[in-house]
Amino acid sequence: MSNYYDRFIWNGWYSRYRQWGVDAGAGPHDGADRAFLLGREKKEGQPLFLLGRDTRLSGTMLESALAAGIASTGAEVRLLGVVPTPAVAYLTRRLQARGGVMVSASHNLMADNGIKFFDGRGYKLSDAMEKEAEDLYLEAAAAIPRPLGAAVGRLYRAGRSLQLYRSFLQELAPALQGLKVVLDCANGSLCRLAPALYRALGASVVALGVSPDGANINVNCGSTSPERLRRAVVAHGAAAGLAFDGDGDRLIAVDERGALVDGDAIMAICAVYLKEKNMLPGNTLVSTVMSNGGLDLLAAQRGFNILRTRVGDRYVLEEMQRGGYQLGGEQSGHIIFSRYLPTGDGLLTSLQLLKIMVETGQPLSRLASILSRLPQLLVNCRVRQLDGWEKNGRVAQCIARAEERSGVSRILVRASGTEPLLRIMLEGEKEELLQEISRELSTVATEELGQA
Repeated sequence: MSNYYDRFIWNGWYSRYRQWGVDAGAGPHDGADRAFLLGREKKEGQPLFLLGRDTRLSGTMLESALAAGIASTGAEVRLLGVVPTPAVAYLTRRLQARGGVMVSASHNLMADNGIKFFDGRGYKLSDAMEKEAEDLYLEAAAAIPRPLGAAVGRLYRAGRSLQLYRSFLQELAPALQGLKVVLDCANGSLCRLAPALYRALGASVVALGVSPDGANINVNCGSTSPERLRRAVVAHGAAAGLAFDGDGDRLIAVDERGALVDGDAIMAICAVYLKEKNMLPGNTLVSTVMSNGGLDLLAAQRGFNILRTRVGDRYVLEEMQRGGYQLGGEQSGHIIFSRYLPTGDGLLTSLQLLKIMVETGQPLSRLASILSRLPQLLVNCRVRQLDGWEKNGRVAQCIARAEERSGVSRILVRASGTEPLLRIMLEGEKEELLQEISRELSTVATEELGQA
């Protein structure tokens, strides 16, 4: 389990959050919506926090610890239960909560868990804010006052809150009468919401990964394992397959032929569509350094720009904010439509993708064919020691030699933020050459950093 539990739960986080929530502000809301969600008005002067989780077994334990810690500071906590991460972001802003918290390890398997924090606008915290809060907790948590008696916070369950989020999505969705889709909900947060929403929109739904037991989240299903979805789309003659991850903020699609449509292809489809509609601010798509070079070629052909950031959706969003851009994302399927939400949302992305299919009358395979990919190879090298890997002379020399080889256009090596993996991305003219270089890099990395 993530050691974030010990580091981030208690008063240091909350104390700094009070300032973030006040400084950030939030948009207008309907008082009736708040009453509907909360069931009663909160105590005057008490900050409100929303707390959601995914379906993994450790979620209820961490939810309880977080709720107790936040309530001990005098804040009020609304327990949303099992909800997708983007729902927490949306409801935090919609209901003018001081902050939102999601207990989830996203696409990781159930043995991992983590905590995602949102400020009062529904934005994930920056690296600087996270570091500041961590320092505050480690250095001064004991000095933070705690209320006593009637001044402590209260906990309320708010199970109907998801209806607000569903209504928000439904307003943005196309009519899907007669369209057959296969949904893979990864035994995670979207198990109930996604099939219900698609059926309400008129689609014929085949639902996979909708039987969570606390341990099977992301296991051989969802966006990280779409093989079963590919088979099901072909077997059922569906127009598309849609695979979400455990907390519902990513989407990987499958076309009617069973071919994968990853985040790069989804961004390409949406960027071209929005460009043609004059709805792509700055004529710019923001992606990370991991996205395929074919995106750059497509952008040059279709008259829009690609801006690259380091890996991570928060860095994509920061660049979007700086330039006023409204479309960005990652190859992994974490796509941000910032005119609607300041975070990736797999369900929203799927609806935007199907909207384009419906409006253009084109099958997903034809839409995705606009992206001509450069040969690209992604390798996960499991190692024992990640700290300081960049300073290892032999690893650095191996990377430098590979960069000098003819036929190699890009090499990116980075440490995973959640697993003991060195992630290697190679792009070039021939896949055989990329395979050879990846073996060399993996061998050197495991010899120098140890094999996990």
